[in-house]
Parts: sequence; C-alpha cells; structure tokens
Amino acid sequence: MDIGKVRELVKLVEESGIEELEISHLDTTIRIQKSAGHVAAGPAMMPAPMPMMPAAPAAAAGAPSPEAAPAASADATRGKWKDVRSPIVGTFYRAPSPTSPNFVNVGDHVAAGQPLCIVEAMKVMNEIEAEFGGTVKEILLEDGSPVEAEAAMFLIDPD
Repeated sequence: MDIGKVRELVKLVEESGIEELEISHLDTTIRIQKSAGHVAAGPAMMPAPMPMMPAAPAAAAGAPSPEAAPAASADATRGKWKDVRSPIVGTFYRAPSPTSPNFVNVGDHVAAGQPLCIVEAMKVMNEIEAEFGGTVKEILLEDGSPVEAEAAMFLIDPD
C-alpha cells in the first residue's frame, strides 16, 4: 500500500463516526484507531458548561399546544415508513456525476431495484438500490457527506 492510500484511510476514519478500521492486503495489515482523550501536549481542554435556559411557560393543563398535535401525527406517520441503510462506510452521492440529475428526490415513487444513490468507498462507486417500492419521504444525508455502515439514508413510505 502506498502512503496516499493510508492517508485516505486516516481521513476516512477522522471524518466518520467509526472508532477503528483494520485492513489487510496480501502481507500488509493496517489498523487505524481513534484514541479518546489522548492529548499529545498540554492540558486537556474541557468544554464550558452551557448556561441553563429557563423553560418555556407551560401550556394550560388539558389543552395540547397547537404544535404538539402535528408533531405527534407526523411521528405516527413516520413510524410506518421504512428506512434504506448504507451497507458500507463511505461518501454519499445523490447523482452518478456532478452534472447528472439526482437518482431520486423527495416525493418520487421508486420501484424495487431502482438506484437511489451511490456510496463511494475506497474510490469504488457502489450503487445502492431500493429493496422495496414506495414513495421517498425524506433524504437524511447531504450530497457528498460521509456515511457509516448501517446509517439510514432514506425514509420511504412502502407500497
């Protein structure tokens, strides 16, 4: 392995939420592990505590606030949606190239086997397909953002 590939692996670990990565190729094994709390020099920096904000005045007892009803309804609706998860760690792309249209947008109907996005891992473009048909309700990642294995990428209302 060349040093450029090792640097890419280190960057991947730093940008993602994974704590450890181990890769073996032929007779070489590379292990990259984040060390929590390790400080090379100087004292550890602790974040300042956030000031407590006073609680908002409570609504009249027995009457739900107008915002609470739609939120509860949205959560109930959201409960029947299925998520599409990333099978690998990589970078999430909504289109096959920067000049191409997105594979899918919110509100689009998708069929099983239809491409939804690409997850790039180690310079390999992995096309992620829908496992079931339905309507795309939410896209949970920004284009070009890192994604972890098993992280939800889409919420779909199944047919």
